[in-house]
Amino acid sequence: MSTTPAFDMVLFGGTGDLAMRKILPALFEAHREGTLHPDGRILALGRAAGSRAEYLQQVERQARPHLRVDAADPAWQGFVQRIDFLQLDASRAEDFPPLGDWLGNAPRQRVVVCYLATAPRLFAPICAHLAACGLNHGNVRVVLEKPLGHDWASSEAINAEVARHFQEQQIYRIDHYLGKESVQNLMAIRFGNVLFEPLWRREWIDHVQITIAEDLGVEGRGEFYDKTGALRDMLQNHLLQLLCMVAMEPPASLDADAIRDEKLKVLKSLKPIREDDVPRCTVRGQYRAGAAGGQPVVGYRQEPAVAADSLTETFVAVRAEVASWRWSGVPFFLRSGKRMPERLAEIVIHFRPVPLSLFGMPSTTQGVNRMVIRLQPEERISLHFLAKQAGDGMRLQPTSLDLDLLSTSHRRRADAYERLLLDVIRGQLGLFMRRDELAAAWRWVEPILETWERDASQPKAYTAGTWGPAASSALLSRDGVAWHEEI
Repeated sequence: MSTTPAFDMVLFGGTGDLAMRKILPALFEAHREGTLHPDGRILALGRAAGSRAEYLQQVERQARPHLRVDAADPAWQGFVQRIDFLQLDASRAEDFPPLGDWLGNAPRQRVVVCYLATAPRLFAPICAHLAACGLNHGNVRVVLEKPLGHDWASSEAINAEVARHFQEQQIYRIDHYLGKESVQNLMAIRFGNVLFEPLWRREWIDHVQITIAEDLGVEGRGEFYDKTGALRDMLQNHLLQLLCMVAMEPPASLDADAIRDEKLKVLKSLKPIREDDVPRCTVRGQYRAGAAGGQPVVGYRQEPAVAADSLTETFVAVRAEVASWRWSGVPFFLRSGKRMPERLAEIVIHFRPVPLSLFGMPSTTQGVNRMVIRLQPEERISLHFLAKQAGDGMRLQPTSLDLDLLSTSHRRRADAYERLLLDVIRGQLGLFMRRDELAAAWRWVEPILETWERDASQPKAYTAGTWGPAASSALLSRDGVAWHEEI
């Protein structure tokens, strides 16, 4: 049964990789599930000339392989009937009136979602051209993909230009990690159960680790990545947003701004990392040749479109602190890297050890008293602790309670992009970044960026297929702890 209003989804960059890999497959799943309004339409925009039939052939080649569906499946055939194509150069104002014509003479009766899956430099002109055609009324929503700027100044400039034409409640800055089921479950576990809330503070938590690891390299995106790096690509948005979900105070309600107000407080409470702190609190690395999936791979500087002397980091680790009553003195260790041993995203909450060990603590029991919240590839939550070993005597052994989120419900679980796209159509802003959140995140990371840009030293090398440079382990060892996989 449909749970969305009638809508028009306008995909700027409709022929691009993101549209084919993520957006169209997510919309198809929602269509197959029956959650999309039957009168919902999808209009893909592309700069190159082409017909609707030619575009659907591209969808068949590039989008359908990401789905478990046969071309003859009635659900697929019904979905492609929703899709149309229009040639449009986003930089040319004269190309926009045909878009208004396609949407019809009375678009205010429908929700119009303009998804900007384009380079950020096009965000401002697209919004200006939409406004010039009257396509910025209250039922129009714009979705902005990351990266939203290269630094704080460029981000503010983009946001200011977009804000000239759209109200804040019309702007959806997407971070797909916030759409993951396990991230939503983190809020449910924290704020829906009395068990964890008394423990969720500095008196009982020793430290927190947040990891987003990728086993792939730059995958043909060398030109983009060499100007971006891991800190801009992953830490400034995904990792800091996950930190906010862990550290935020209970919101007054589930209202979008109530949640985002609490996340903003966390970002504003992050202890500044000044220039003198950067060598001690951060690690930047770059992968060299190694192996991935049992196959040899080249180093980052040998990737296509990457400078031979590039200093761009493919790995970043940061020690952060939240200067608040709840978290004072608790380190948060954040890391992300490419060409790591596996694709993995997880949050690990390490609780403090017992004040007095009655049973002894052999080395095999290190790493207990922790909660592991796995975001990908599978979504699960595990609580690790000690229990008595069967038999005579009082010997302890590590054990765990596991919540497999796939098995807790027979209902199909929506992909992160599917959930977020449905929220946009429904007008729900809670899982999207507000402008002041984004600004606070940029202001916190900018001293790191500026220090690294002045530093001509080489990033720490690590072999492809490993967990990053040795300096990453040293970052934690100064606090007497180790990364989750090293325990």
